[in-house]
Amino acid sequence: MRLLVVLTLLSTALWSVAATEKPNILWITSEDNGISWVSCYGGTNAKTPAIDQLASEGFRYTHCFDNAAVCAPTRSCWITGMYGISNGTQPMRSRNRIPHDRIKYYPDLLRKAGYHTSNPGKTDYNIGGRDDKACWDHKKGELYGWRMRKPGQPFFTVVNIGDSHESRAHGKVEGTRNDPAKMKLFSYHPDLPVIRKNYAKYADAVEQMDSKVKKTLDALKADGLYEDTIIIYNSDHGGVMARSKRFVYSSGIHCPLVVRIPEKYKHLYPADKPGMTVDRIVSFVDMPKTWLSLAGAEIPDTFQGTVFFGKGMEPEPKYHLAFRERADERLDHVRVIRGKRFSYHKNYMPFAPAGQHLAYLWKAPATPAWEKHHREGKTDEVTGRFFRPRVSEEFYDNKKDFDNVHNLIEKKEHQEKIAELKKALRKKQLELFDSGLLPERMRERRAAQNNLTIYEMVRDKKLYPLEAYLDAADLALARDKGNLDSFAKRLSDKDEGMRWWAIVGLHLLDEDAAPAIGALESALKDESHEVRIMAAWTLVKLGKPDSAMACLDELLFQGTHCKEMLHNALDWMHEPAFPLVKKYIEQGKTRKGRYGIGIFGRIAELNGW
Repeated sequence: MRLLVVLTLLSTALWSVAATEKPNILWITSEDNGISWVSCYGGTNAKTPAIDQLASEGFRYTHCFDNAAVCAPTRSCWITGMYGISNGTQPMRSRNRIPHDRIKYYPDLLRKAGYHTSNPGKTDYNIGGRDDKACWDHKKGELYGWRMRKPGQPFFTVVNIGDSHESRAHGKVEGTRNDPAKMKLFSYHPDLPVIRKNYAKYADAVEQMDSKVKKTLDALKADGLYEDTIIIYNSDHGGVMARSKRFVYSSGIHCPLVVRIPEKYKHLYPADKPGMTVDRIVSFVDMPKTWLSLAGAEIPDTFQGTVFFGKGMEPEPKYHLAFRERADERLDHVRVIRGKRFSYHKNYMPFAPAGQHLAYLWKAPATPAWEKHHREGKTDEVTGRFFRPRVSEEFYDNKKDFDNVHNLIEKKEHQEKIAELKKALRKKQLELFDSGLLPERMRERRAAQNNLTIYEMVRDKKLYPLEAYLDAADLALARDKGNLDSFAKRLSDKDEGMRWWAIVGLHLLDEDAAPAIGALESALKDESHEVRIMAAWTLVKLGKPDSAMACLDELLFQGTHCKEMLHNALDWMHEPAFPLVKKYIEQGKTRKGRYGIGIFGRIAELNGW
């Protein structure tokens, strides 16, 4: 009995020693604020003394980027260590399933390595088939989850601070602590009083967030853990004024990242000494792999990021990849690849303006004020571009043009860099099995028909010939009338994905698509409703509305398997679609969306119905 007690005590002591060798990790995340709102990054609108102090004691990363520009797809990347486009979780609030037996969540692996894990705040992983909270030891209640661990047990704690969330920019904008007159506006926003006031309101929110950072650090100090804990602070994406959050321009994806490493773990420093900056490219997908490396935990080969500091640090990646697809009720499809300075943007749905009405985004007073200013004809080339259809490709010098308002895609001096980035983007899309080369509902149908998750479906070349889709998309986006015959021929392809890119190609040719009117009219009967919708819109643009509107009427009132695309397309069509929308509303159909007025409700509002 005495021997058993001795062995038990020895085992406990050894476990405690081993545990102390593992660093505690505190990950503080704030919502929706890009680097422009943090003063140690040069932001002037808000003061963030707590984050600034943390940076002076730690390391400030200058090139940290989100992959998704909006919360749920971002958190999908974080929890799995995988790009959302690689497993089909990139559309907002999609909750698509993944094969959980193959794709592990990083907290599960930390727990296996002996860590106590806690996240009583935001999860929102956008993944079906598993409860978001199931992977955490401590799920609710005590905010500072390290207090819930066993004595001596190493911890990994997430503290998510929502005080800088987009919702804090909603509502009245009067009586702010910050002076609207002192706000520095992004160059794409017109200088209007309400916009300045909205900036000031959000600056107040960011400062409140910073005070919560201080409170969290004070709690860690009070518990005697400050010098035993690696502290990471970053925002969950950029934001928050319109054209930042949800959009893969710099203001939407360039995020603050500060890491403080105690003296006892100085062998993990990413630079010579605290207070220094680190210019390494860090993508959000790198973070969970890095946390596992710091903890000495197992890292499965599904993790697609790069360890960016610590003993297991890996070579710096040359590029960062970002993506945008459906956000709430609004469709879009963009890919961006960038280095530290230059970024290449590919718009796979250029017919959809970036600034299409989105109910939640319009709750901030600055957004409708900006739109009204544009509708009154008062915007210029820079301030009005948000509301216009886009070009197929964009290229920016982010050092000279952080706001991404000067598209250099046609400049001769940049063609070599553009070619390099285009090649790198395609290589990365193939490496990740980019699931976005089929419209959202089309890929869901194909996966379901084969009893597969999207993750599994896109890894089957017979079901998802990605190289062919990338080639077809490039052909469509080129807007070259020399491809017209090829597009018309591909409208008979047995693969609805190829037919989709053919119809997009014809649509983008505008009046040059007129010789294909016969093929377009045949496409109104396509099995794919996505193809029918685009064919109808294209025919309307070509002055052949009769059969086209009849097709849209049938889909609207008799049902469709891609309702979101239909509603979006009817809005993109503008006046020719208004009679259909009015008829729909007069029949008592809903005008509301998830966050308030929906697409059709908005059309009704603008037309006084």
